[in-house]
Amino acid sequence: MSRQQGQDVSGAHDAGNITVGVVGAGAWGTALALSAVRAGHEVILWVREPELAETMRRKRENVRYLPGVELPAAIAPTAALEDLRDCSLLLLVTPAQATRAMLRQMQAAGLLAPQRRLLLCAKGLEQGTRALLSEVVHQEAAQITPLVLSGPSFAAEVARNLPAAVTLAAADIAEAREVARMLAHRRFRIYSSDDLVGVQLGGALKNVLAIACGVVEGMGLGHSARAALLTRAFAEMRRLGRVMGAREETLSGLSGLGDLMLTATSSQSRNYSLGVALGQGRSVQEVLGERITVAEGVFTAEVVAELAQEHGIDMPVAGSVQRIVCGRSDAATELQRLLARPLRDETDAPTGQAAS
Repeated sequence: MSRQQGQDVSGAHDAGNITVGVVGAGAWGTALALSAVRAGHEVILWVREPELAETMRRKRENVRYLPGVELPAAIAPTAALEDLRDCSLLLLVTPAQATRAMLRQMQAAGLLAPQRRLLLCAKGLEQGTRALLSEVVHQEAAQITPLVLSGPSFAAEVARNLPAAVTLAAADIAEAREVARMLAHRRFRIYSSDDLVGVQLGGALKNVLAIACGVVEGMGLGHSARAALLTRAFAEMRRLGRVMGAREETLSGLSGLGDLMLTATSSQSRNYSLGVALGQGRSVQEVLGERITVAEGVFTAEVVAELAQEHGIDMPVAGSVQRIVCGRSDAATELQRLLARPLRDETDAPTGQAAS
């Protein structure tokens, strides 16, 4: 195993070695497990499917979600949640829409003791309740005060130990800084924040808006059109964030604009590549049926449309995505809808309710 794939503690911050539990062994969960080892920790990685856990133990590789990357001995795959009881820090990396159900399983397994730290690593808003994932934690496990990790980071690149920078947020900035020091190393830079709302909103909204940018690419409309749409998408992110209590500087940072720029411009992005396929005339069901991974923007689009209506915010780009992914419209129709909008001043009114 190369040093980049294994332990890489030369640039890690001296926060003490701990046992980290990672709940969810998809590509991102596995990448974060590798990163935690590089920060000097032992990792217990919970895998939903017992057969996959056994394969990972035997082959030292996540053959399903992250093939070709060797798992060091410091990562212990398991299919038993109870094996994570002694972990002082838990990273919850299952899909956003599974967060509530997963918390209930973790509660039943005795994992959510008040003194244990829980770091939310999925990006999305819960359908039905329109809740931030931190709010879901408060509803299901009030004894836990969650932290959030978000920012521009592709699992395959983090797994290969390529440089990345993300944001870690907590209600208490001192706690955010402490946990950031635990998990950071020279190839995984972590900035601290106490803006839980902004960090979560940026991560959720960028998935929806990245689908729109992918549609532009799939329709062959050119880089100029994509840049224009990306800029107006960011305006929508800031507009909704403003009324929901997010800070402008957070949405202009790594977990907002940074993540949007990455997700809305690269074929590595599940949401962007979905948009490309939609722009080429394929259906959501057809594309998702070919995948084993989740495009969170499909689920979050409906929530964003509901939030925009609730707060009286005009979000035409996000609205177009919602109509496409739910089958009420198609890419060509939505393009004409956006192009037919009346001209206006570029800068939002102070209320944040001006149109895109």
